[in-house]
Amino acid sequence: MAPPDTGVMTTALRIALITETFPPEINGVAHTLGHLYEGLRALNHHVELIRPRQHVDGTQRSNEHLMLCRGWPIPRYPGLQWGMTSARRLSKRWQLQRPDVVYIATEGPLGLCALRVARRLGIAVVSGFHTNFQQYTHPYGWGFITRALTHYLRWFHNRCALTLVPSTSQRLELERRHFERLHLLSRGVDSRRFNPSRRQQALRQSWGLREDDIALLHVGRLAPEKNLGALKRGLQALEARYPSRRFKLIIVGDGPKRAHLEASLPEAIFCGMQCGEALAEHYASGDVFLFPSMTETFGNVVLEALASGLGVVAYDEAAAGLHIRQGYNGVLAMTGDEHAWTQAACWLLENPETLRTVRLNARQHASRQGWPAIIRQFEGLLYSACHGQTGTQAVPVPVAVKKP
Repeated sequence: MAPPDTGVMTTALRIALITETFPPEINGVAHTLGHLYEGLRALNHHVELIRPRQHVDGTQRSNEHLMLCRGWPIPRYPGLQWGMTSARRLSKRWQLQRPDVVYIATEGPLGLCALRVARRLGIAVVSGFHTNFQQYTHPYGWGFITRALTHYLRWFHNRCALTLVPSTSQRLELERRHFERLHLLSRGVDSRRFNPSRRQQALRQSWGLREDDIALLHVGRLAPEKNLGALKRGLQALEARYPSRRFKLIIVGDGPKRAHLEASLPEAIFCGMQCGEALAEHYASGDVFLFPSMTETFGNVVLEALASGLGVVAYDEAAAGLHIRQGYNGVLAMTGDEHAWTQAACWLLENPETLRTVRLNARQHASRQGWPAIIRQFEGLLYSACHGQTGTQAVPVPVAVKKP
């Protein structure tokens, strides 16, 4: 087996991937894991997927490459579920077909079971910090468990050889909370799919837009933790600053806050859940991407918006903080400063040439953020865990990010 820092991986690994969400489910975690799973298989690794049963599975049964387990709905978060299996079942499976390394993308019951079984069998474990669960507690009325949940997440991840985080801001936050052995694994984007060339004039006309009107786009899950009330306030700030211009808010996605948003924003266009080519066309047919969320570990939609050539307005964290150079390929505001966020949007639209240049630069930057380099880096991190090379310098991070 070649050392992980040579750039040449010659031995196929047996990798167990543990997750509670996976395509065709539509969310950022499923999207990321789908790319990692397919990428590792394309590199000839044997990947065993362990996840809860989905509606689309029908009568599908577990096999050498797939272990299906029972799923339980997550309270107040429809569409997602906790996975659950027995330690006995998993231990028996891995004793017969032992993985070289286990990648755990969930801290729920399924992930905890996998962690315990892997440690008992002496199998290397790498975890991924995919969701800021400790930041979701207050919007869902669970604020009283925030401290206990943070303690549990730290306990969980510190028992893994490596914990992979998608952004520098997330890494710094977790280091401050005494999480150990953190490595940066960013995210990629399919810049062939998400491309300005997919702009559809017919789609813009269906939104009621004239040629010079501005489409303010938002894509994401419509949920309490996403700070979606800022969309209305951002729209109002733009209309107040530029009363002679016409703006239309276009919202792509679904979730528990949709009905509330529809009542609050009667003039907005709600497009529901979109995927594939239709999603790419929706992105490319917008002009400005408003992203007010402050709870993302990464935010894949930011990279997709950049690749589609939109002017992105976001807070300086996660994907936006990693990939946006202020005023060059997007605009940022300090996290939590909503006035600065709305003023950033106003600045972006002050001059048509500014918006045009920012959009061109956004596309140029995102077109270099492909998945192949991310998957190779992920492969190297899995090798390093197998070799016990888990120091902070074990594997380089060859990912292009914004310049200072």
